[in-house]
Amino acid sequence: MQLKKALADHDTPELVVVLAELLQKKGWMLATAESCTGGLIGAACTDLAGSSAWFERGFITYSNEAKTELLGVDAGVIAANGAVSEPVARAMATGAIAHSPPSRVALAVTGVAGPTGGTPDKPVGTVWFGWSVDGAVRTERRRFDGDRATVRAATVHHSLQTLVELLLAR
Repeated sequence: MQLKKALADHDTPELVVVLAELLQKKGWMLATAESCTGGLIGAACTDLAGSSAWFERGFITYSNEAKTELLGVDAGVIAANGAVSEPVARAMATGAIAHSPPSRVALAVTGVAGPTGGTPDKPVGTVWFGWSVDGAVRTERRRFDGDRATVRAATVHHSLQTLVELLLAR
């Protein structure tokens, strides 16, 4: 729990520095698959000089078609569960690995950033995360309060913080 609190106290650029160190120590590359953040995670990662040593590529898959075409997410899975769902987040993370052969690590986000688009089951601020670390996949649902920019910033931070935690646990 202390580690989680310590990481929560880091701002996003500090988390990226820690992430870079962990990935470089392992010799692993990262791929991202983003929907509601529209490339903000990739931008946060590549803001750090030297990121080409550990950041392989980022997929911006805002539409359902992009999720299918670029990541191989089954259209039937999207139709059955909606784009903002655990199966889609999982498929995005594994698809990022499959479509980025050098990558051993991926993170994926799909959500409703707002201000519209929410439903009773998936209100604005709902985000599904998927992480794939050396073959192990984890998913999580979170809901963030605030306007669109706040939801997206919280999504970026949480995705990176959790990835750092997962790498530290290995």
